[in-house]
Amino acid sequence: MAGSTSVVLAALVANGAIAVLKFGAFLLTGSPSMLSETYHSISDTGNQVFLLLGIRNSRKAPSRDHPFGYGKAQFFYSFLVSVLLFGIAGWESLQHGYDAVRHGHGGAPGTVTLAGTSVDTIWISVVVLLGAIAFEAYAFTKAYAELRRQMTEYGWTGLAEAFRSTSDVTTLTAFTEDAIALVGAAVALVGIVLSRVTGNPVYDAVSAVIIGLLLMGFALALAWENKRLLLGESVPSELELAFRSIITEHPGVAHVDGFRTMFVGPADILLTADVSFDDDLTAEGVDDDIGRIEAKLRERDDRVRFTYVEPEL
Repeated sequence: MAGSTSVVLAALVANGAIAVLKFGAFLLTGSPSMLSETYHSISDTGNQVFLLLGIRNSRKAPSRDHPFGYGKAQFFYSFLVSVLLFGIAGWESLQHGYDAVRHGHGGAPGTVTLAGTSVDTIWISVVVLLGAIAFEAYAFTKAYAELRRQMTEYGWTGLAEAFRSTSDVTTLTAFTEDAIALVGAAVALVGIVLSRVTGNPVYDAVSAVIIGLLLMGFALALAWENKRLLLGESVPSELELAFRSIITEHPGVAHVDGFRTMFVGPADILLTADVSFDDDLTAEGVDDDIGRIEAKLRERDDRVRFTYVEPEL
């Protein structure tokens, strides 16, 4: 959880600073792709606030109304991020870029006076975007380091498996968001430079369209990822098999009649099992075995927070 918080804070600082710089560059240049990048960074900044709210709410202790805690708050706020990113950054960027393509708009050549020196406006965009790439690279590195830590801890073989298996949607959101931000800044930079070199504003406008499509695609993927957890997804099949094996291989267990798991938070697993024990065990012996089974499950994965092992008669 602490790793997720530091990742989000790093992204919040980076995106807030970048949003201000990009908007200033847009005002000076009128570049469509720079406006798209402004939408992007403003949306990202707001998104980090939502993710921090999710982390804060998920730390609440279980209550009568929420006996399994508030861990799913992170899933909910991450889902809001995907909706806002799609509606604000993605759609607005796409719409503005499409309009610029239709009407042949692009960043207008010109100069501005800064500290008594005349500066070509293209250099303002280039410097801001290079700075954005540097900021985003820092935030991306933080998110990637946390994802790599989880991959090592849980034995995931690569990013694809991490995306399918992780329940830490906050880190996943920050990682993907930062990756898209890096790509978006690079696309804007290429489009602006091409428009200036060729004198054709369409490259700048098309860059805005591409950025909008990237954001909308990411938003849809993120919404789908959060949907599985909001609906109560079980743990990955390999981990579930390991849990089941721990129970079935425990001395005194005859067989497992029912077995269910579910993520109730980014680091919280609910596990229930209906277990038939050997007939010669006493009630006290069964109770002791249940305690040992629960300890083994938590030793296998420290995310196992709620366990209910029900002895079958």
